[in-house]
Amino acid sequence: MLIESLKTLFNRDLNKLKTEIESYQNESDIWKIQKEIANSAGNLCLHLVGNLNTYIGAQFGNTNYVRNRALEFSLKDIPRAELIQKIEETIIVVDNALNNISEEELKIEYPLLVFKNKTTTAFMLIHLTTHLAYHLVQINYHRRLLES
Repeated sequence: MLIESLKTLFNRDLNKLKTEIESYQNESDIWKIQKEIANSAGNLCLHLVGNLNTYIGAQFGNTNYVRNRALEFSLKDIPRAELIQKIEETIIVVDNALNNISEEELKIEYPLLVFKNKTTTAFMLIHLTTHLAYHLVQINYHRRLLES
């Protein structure tokens, strides 16, 4: 049951991420930063894609994804169409990988030490949904501030 809920939440929020990136009236605004805002929507998008491909795709989907976290925040001016393609690919990767996790596996230790202490797989997956939602709100706010 938790797996189906997670699939629904990831699908909903990754599609909302796609909508947010598509909604920027001026494509160059995706990469703008202002004042105290250190991360552009484009970099947050790359970060979310990298995060989910690392902690879900590589771990449970056996995708062999290799993350370069520094590039998620340093790359600039990637075309909107490429960002959207990355999101769409991530939707598929996450959905397929979650299909590989049993309810019993949710109770065992997540294979990587991500935080100070070890967590269960269920905890890690729930964390990843909230991490996605957190940055999704930042992107939405970023877009609305630039377009006001």
